[in-house]
Amino acid sequence: MEAEASRLAMATVRRHVWIQGRVQGVNFRNAAKQVADQLHLTGWVKNLPDGRVEAVFEGAGDALEQVLTWCRHGPPASRVEELQVQAEPATGEFLRFVVLR
Repeated sequence: MEAEASRLAMATVRRHVWIQGRVQGVNFRNAAKQVADQLHLTGWVKNLPDGRVEAVFEGAGDALEQVLTWCRHGPPASRVEELQVQAEPATGEFLRFVVLR
């Protein structure tokens, strides 16, 4: 059982997220990149025209849980009202985490 939990924590997973609230103009994307880099995650983050932030994270399951927890509150100046999370198959297509403009 413990070995299975350890294997799942290390398995590469992918989450596509949309964050709604006061999340633009508050350094959300750059802060997300810093957190993703610290957790050794790959993917991207960008602002959407409707005021939300969209991101794709790939990496170890335990690191993904940590970044999702962070996304629920974001950086100090932000105010997250809603976090939508969609599980997707990991593709391994990313070499690093980037901020898209």
